[in-house]
Amino acid sequence: MKDQIKALVDSRNRSIESTLVVREYLQARILEALQRSSAFQSWAFLGGTALRFLYGMPRFSEDLDFSVEESIEPGPAVRDEFTRIVENVRRVFEAETYTVGIRIRPDQIVQSAFIDFPGLLFELGIPAQKTQKISIKIEVDTNPPPGAATEVSVVRKHVFLNILHYDKASLFAGKLHALLSRSYVKGRDLYDLLWYLSDRSWPEPNLKLLQSALRQTGTEIDIESAKNWRTLVSKRLKGLDWDRVVADVAPFLERSREIELLTREYLLSLLREA
Repeated sequence: MKDQIKALVDSRNRSIESTLVVREYLQARILEALQRSSAFQSWAFLGGTALRFLYGMPRFSEDLDFSVEESIEPGPAVRDEFTRIVENVRRVFEAETYTVGIRIRPDQIVQSAFIDFPGLLFELGIPAQKTQKISIKIEVDTNPPPGAATEVSVVRKHVFLNILHYDKASLFAGKLHALLSRSYVKGRDLYDLLWYLSDRSWPEPNLKLLQSALRQTGTEIDIESAKNWRTLVSKRLKGLDWDRVVADVAPFLERSREIELLTREYLLSLLREA
């Protein structure tokens, strides 16, 4: 399987793009390993990487985010199961001669682990120090806000996957929650919003999930209607440093010229169209 990742790198011209492609290939293989470990019986895929894998959003993403279908009480059994699944991921890659390290935090409500691949970029001929590692973070929320809807989709991206995930409306709600509750600017959220709003076939967000997520994080906002969330997001956009927005997302775009569309004025116009 290392021949496949080498071929992907050799087909790219820029080291930055090659690194993103390597990360995405590793994400796909991690998802495959999670599938083998039966993680998708209860873990629902969400977030930016889910949007890319499921619906072809043209920006690269970094982390693998999941939510359990029903809240579970933290404890030894939950911790041990998370550790078992992550260790299975390690074994899959080590069987293919990858050097792999894992760092696990299984005792939090949001369980997390980093899968580290030290020296892989150097081995693939991508400009990097020999000891530099590429890391992919897995996060699983064991106490998600109520109200999400899920479905199962088959995905073909480097491998075949059969993934449990949030439906479109719930994915949209998760992105709006990030936009309305983050204390810092993340340009990738704004690009994703542009991507959502430019597709008129995309459903309205799951407002029940959005409201419960805002309450869970202590964000004092009432979501009353579709028009209401659009007004709230518009107010949020007006206070952002747009240079920081652009700088955050530009390196991750599959088509670099799309950054020209990411303007405050264009986003506000899309928000007014409903």
